[in-house]
Amino acid sequence: QVQVAESGGGLVQAGGSLRLSCSYSGNIFSVNVMGWYRQAPGKPRELVARITSGGTTNYADSVKGRFTISGEYDKNTIKTVHLQMNSLKPEDTGVYYCLVRYGNDYWGQGTQVTVSS
Repeated sequence: QVQVAESGGGLVQAGGSLRLSCSYSGNIFSVNVMGWYRQAPGKPRELVARITSGGTTNYADSVKGRFTISGEYDKNTIKTVHLQMNSLKPEDTGVYYCLVRYGNDYWGQGTQVTVSS
């Protein structure tokens, strides 16, 4: 069984910064992708940023230049991802979910990020 653990959410004023972290445990030998998605009230879940086992990163247009995703590797496999979020805006508010893709998709339970204006 795979367990995904997230940390780092919270309340911050607009213009501030937060750092999210995500790791996993279980019988996984080679993760393909890890990433962060978010869901605001009344809206569908959307991609924020993701990183592949080869180090390729993708970002939503709305966060480019403000957010940075990075990974920690062990034996060429992603073990932990961090999402550094700077210059936060109220529209960044939502529940942030970590994705671990190893064949199937495994999700964390989510961490709340609230940006006040």
